Amino acid sequence: MIEVLKIGFLSFNIIDLIDVLIVAALFLGLYRALKNTIAVQILFGMVLLIFLSFITEMVNLRALNWILKTISSVWLIAFIVLFQPELRRLLLLITRSYPFKFLMKSKILETLDEVAEAAVEMSEKHIGALIVFSKSQNVQMTVDTGLQIQATVSKELLLSIFNTKSPLHDGAVIIEDQTLIAARCVLPLSSVTKYGTRNLGTRHRAGLGLSEQIDAVILIVSEETGSISIADTGSLQLDIPRNELLVVLNQKFQTEVK
Repeated sequence: MIEVLKIGFLSFNIIDLIDVLIVAALFLGLYRALKNTIAVQILFGMVLLIFLSFITEMVNLRALNWILKTISSVWLIAFIVLFQPELRRLLLLITRSYPFKFLMKSKILETLDEVAEAAVEMSEKHIGALIVFSKSQNVQMTVDTGLQIQATVSKELLLSIFNTKSPLHDGAVIIEDQTLIAARCVLPLSSVTKYGTRNLGTRHRAGLGLSEQIDAVILIVSEETGSISIADTGSLQLDIPRNELLVVLNQKFQTEVK
């Protein structure tokens, strides 16, 4: 085994280096996920206990080492029990990261039928709608402007949300895979007020504005005309025929399933 460093009786080989780097990366990830919560203070305490436990074992302070290891075990259990919401958020962030999305086939295509049917019905009834499909980028900042829902996408749910009598009908809904994660979200308005010969209303400017800033597909249903449009990568596809909407949506996500 290749020895990287030796200080007295303490040797440090390449496997030890890899081990330390992996542990450091795990703690860095935990810190980034929990840095705005009180849980990060508990995390620092746990790291200190582990460090002291290592030192006491190295200098052969057996009694003190046993006490520190016992406290560390209790500390870890308390951390898991007390900070379940933060840990759930961390796991959610991990499963939404690129490696997991690459390994796990995206289920967004399974929601497109429901969304297309709802959009067509809203178009026929002149009900305005803004539906955001998150792709590779996190839309947490947009989610935070609205009300979190975390429900499975369905035609009925979308029609209920965008019903003009619903308190959630203003703003946009955010969809990730099969989950409608938030409603009544505020989108940034584009500075573009005219697209070709068309004057853009607030919904179209909002959809276009978000597509200019993040990787997302935004479906827009006009309340005034009932027309259906899609914003993607800073461009607008206007007046999509109702019978072609599902085809267009599938085309937008075809790169997700190749």
